[in-house]
Amino acid sequence: MSDADLRTYGFPPGYFIIKNVATGRLLDVESDLIEDGTPLILWPETETSLVEDMRKPESNNQVFFIDTSGALCSRSSGHAIDVESDRPVLRHRRPVSHPFPNAYSHPPPRFSYDPATQLITVAFVFDPSYPSSGDREAALSIWRDKTYLLTSIPLRKPRTLIDDASELLTSALSVPFSLFGHTAPTSPRPDQVFDSGDIDLREDEILEQERSEEGEVDDSPEKWRQVRVIGIAKEDGQIAGEEAKKRRQWIVVPLRAHKTRTAASVEIAR
Repeated sequence: MSDADLRTYGFPPGYFIIKNVATGRLLDVESDLIEDGTPLILWPETETSLVEDMRKPESNNQVFFIDTSGALCSRSSGHAIDVESDRPVLRHRRPVSHPFPNAYSHPPPRFSYDPATQLITVAFVFDPSYPSSGDREAALSIWRDKTYLLTSIPLRKPRTLIDDASELLTSALSVPFSLFGHTAPTSPRPDQVFDSGDIDLREDEILEQERSEEGEVDDSPEKWRQVRVIGIAKEDGQIAGEEAKKRRQWIVVPLRAHKTRTAASVEIAR
């Protein structure tokens, strides 16, 4: 039987872990919960062994597989992965409800992995925003023309009083230069841009194409990072910076059923 017949959509058969290139963290079901709608996050690796019978069962929330229907699933709960408001979440199977499809009842999206590009794409059968029937035709071309990618979101460390004082001192020192027409150019921080008026966006809500070099800084001491499914046009994907590209790249590592004995280990055993 060929790989195409297995319908694993680029993922290896059996169980595997999914590591983000930019952060080095693994895709993880938050707190190993099993409730419907539990979000997926990034978390440091909790088990280093790749041999199934040597791994701690409590690390199964960092293990995934493709089931017989082609859905990406969590090993710890067995539930499929869905996308809810651009967030990957656990999803129980649900009965059909009308009008179908809707945000409650719909086919799960298909996650596919390309080892060459290291991208995980998400294909939806229907518009993931699930517009009303009157708006579906108008929105049809918009969502179909996008490529949906799984990506990590950078997280900044909280600003301190020292940071604010240092910035105030820098601004004060630049005032004399402005008297002679030599004002030093400054670049606003993301929190200045989005908190200066009525706009109040969190770091994870900044559009990918609007994220500045400053916005790519990922220096928070927190262990977790958020993941999102973003819809991008072809031109947006081509102009993405290096950091953005790394955040969209993943390394999928299969687990082994048994510990592999090498020729060297056999010779030592003799």
